[in-house]
Amino acid sequence: MLAALLLPLILLGACSTNPVTGAQDFVLMSEDQEIALGRQYHQSVLKQYKPYDAPELQRYIQRIGDKLAKSSHRSNLVFRFTLVDSTDVNAFALPGGYIYITRGLLAYLNSEAELAAVLGHEIGHVTARHSVRRHSTATATGLLGSVVASRVGVSGAQSLANVIGTAVVRGYGREHELESDRLGAEYLARSGYDPNAMIRVVSVLKNQELFEKLRAKEEKREPRAYHGLFSTHPENDHRFKKVVQAAKKYQTKGYVNGSNTFKQHLEGLVFGPSADQGVVRNNRFYHTDLDIGLDLPKGWKVENRSDELVAKSAANDGWFSLKMQDINRRIEPRAFITKRLGLKKLQHGEQIDHKGLRGYTAITQLSTPYGKRKGRITVLYHDRNAYIFKGAAKGSKKPYRYDQQFLNTARSFHTLSNREHQLAQPQQLHIRTANSKDRFSSLAAKSPIPEHAEEQLRLLNALYPDGEPKPGTLIKLVR
Repeated sequence: MLAALLLPLILLGACSTNPVTGAQDFVLMSEDQEIALGRQYHQSVLKQYKPYDAPELQRYIQRIGDKLAKSSHRSNLVFRFTLVDSTDVNAFALPGGYIYITRGLLAYLNSEAELAAVLGHEIGHVTARHSVRRHSTATATGLLGSVVASRVGVSGAQSLANVIGTAVVRGYGREHELESDRLGAEYLARSGYDPNAMIRVVSVLKNQELFEKLRAKEEKREPRAYHGLFSTHPENDHRFKKVVQAAKKYQTKGYVNGSNTFKQHLEGLVFGPSADQGVVRNNRFYHTDLDIGLDLPKGWKVENRSDELVAKSAANDGWFSLKMQDINRRIEPRAFITKRLGLKKLQHGEQIDHKGLRGYTAITQLSTPYGKRKGRITVLYHDRNAYIFKGAAKGSKKPYRYDQQFLNTARSFHTLSNREHQLAQPQQLHIRTANSKDRFSSLAAKSPIPEHAEEQLRLLNALYPDGEPKPGTLIKLVR
């Protein structure tokens, strides 16, 4: 009975005119509140994704975004466009006009129009107030759920942070994404860009998925599902293509592509892990900010993630991981393993005094990609941080198959020499004009890209899977 009475009270005064459609939407916050929330969560985003340090490139992206925003349904908002230092291939938006694109995505775009397509799509989420509308629905459900919760003891509330977080990772759902496609295409046409650039961006992302499936097959693992920008679009999305073509009625002049201008702005863009994430060279890991290096098992495939360094054997029957945690209390490395990491049953343990670094190593039960396995845990202290090495074999019948390699890796841990500081510089994009002799096979042979260099160069230049450079055009290389 109380829930039935509560619903009309929630709905009363909770409607607002949609800036895009002019219809009434169910929302529980004003525009001022929306902007304040965007400002608040913007600070949280910048703690997780720091802005990429390239002022001119940041200004270029802001100029393109401003042009689109002026043609949008909420031109009264001051939009802020930020290039963030992440290898993720993604873009996302917060309420109130805060929009982000990763350098990981920027590297694979090939024209100003494609950049505008990404930004226009995200502007569409803001102008249509998608996060606000989802939050309002979730809040109403939570309020009604709280009535039930008071009787059954289960909470039904959902915070705005959860709504935004889900949208960043998985998008806003098929209908909202299609609405943003329509709006983004319209803003492109009104701003002098070809709406078909949106289709080209989807092609770029679909090729990324094809490449990921190829790598997963080679590495005998499941492909990592992509949940970011345009991820809801099927392979041949007729609805998407229809809304893109419909936007051409807003064309006011000839279309701008801006391929050369865009590529020239990418000169020197970091490709792959940045210096503060650490870089891998020939199975050696260097991190300038932390002043550390180590040797990884030869022949193993290495993946440098944002919070973890992972290596797997060629046959995918061995796994190694390195993570870092701060040391908050002055406890011995063994106590760190048992108390902080919660690994109690240590076997064959021994203290380590390694090049002046204190540590401890032992055999114990670990959580691994293969399930629970006996493996090697090693902790080394360096500069108020604990470096946590884990390693295990897949086969339970040979649990210590790679144990010596895990120990060797931990023992290779060291501070960097002057020469290693130079080796630790990240890879960068280099833009040059293609000549008649250029082939991706020969360009890949000279490239520092450690794996699948030929495929990566084709992906960077929108020529995957078998295209070749066209003489006289600007191409992206890695140095």
